[in-house]
Amino acid sequence: MDKNQIRQVRNFNRAVTQRIGVLSDDYLGRGRPLGESRLLFEIGRSGADLRDLRARLALDSGYLSRMLRSLEAQGLVDSQRAAGDGRVRRAVLTRKGLGEFDALDRRSQDFATSLLASLGAAHRERMVTAMAGVERLMRASAVTIEPADPASADARMCIEAYFSELEERFETGFDPARTVSADPEELMPPAGRFLIARLDGRPVGCGGLKTTGPKLGEIKRMWVAPDARGLGIAQRLLDAMEEQAVRMGLDTLQLDTNRALTEARALYARNGYREIPRYNDNPYAHHWFEKRELQDHRSA
Repeated sequence: MDKNQIRQVRNFNRAVTQRIGVLSDDYLGRGRPLGESRLLFEIGRSGADLRDLRARLALDSGYLSRMLRSLEAQGLVDSQRAAGDGRVRRAVLTRKGLGEFDALDRRSQDFATSLLASLGAAHRERMVTAMAGVERLMRASAVTIEPADPASADARMCIEAYFSELEERFETGFDPARTVSADPEELMPPAGRFLIARLDGRPVGCGGLKTTGPKLGEIKRMWVAPDARGLGIAQRLLDAMEEQAVRMGLDTLQLDTNRALTEARALYARNGYREIPRYNDNPYAHHWFEKRELQDHRSA
């Protein structure tokens, strides 16, 4: 890792934390630290399940509980069992909490305005553009990709969303029963692998890999959620699947795709996949790709 890049990240972190006032216990002048104020914002007017708050803010249960107890002691939050599922606890703002939420919202708006007002028009535009870029890249850096059970609830959700998108985008619609199989047992070790990409704990992408012959595998169920596109998740999924293929002893990967999926074809082409003649009878495929000598590519 480049030492200058690491130094710049650390400098940026120090400058931002000092400038936005997160180092004191009086964030935005409301008498509490940033963590509690942020938790109030995340609970919001509609309330939130505690498990969702943990995932969204990447907090362990103990720390979240301590902050909630503090907010409850201040009369700002109530915790209650979720309607319809007594195992799930939900945090809601009290009347006092709703008033504090509004006060924090106004203070936050005023601070953002003052931050921009201190700059000239050109510098304001540069800062806002830079912030948007940093936010996008910070979101990208928070994405995790891990092996998963292809029969799990998260996997089924991803695959169903993938099928739904194909139904909308393909000229003839899409029927999973007519396409080449990629059943859960085909995507589980030792026959295959299934990967899920998550952002803030939420599944936002997937990719499957199944063995089809000696040292030969096929990529299946490659999908990224529309609201998570542009973060480089598809590239990372493809890289991760190639790494898994090498670990499985595969040397060649194949895949098929529909002509409507132009972005997928571009992804494969720039990663060294070349078009080959039809190798299966998938009625929805118009293009077939192959990448050989995976071990050499991964070690290059």
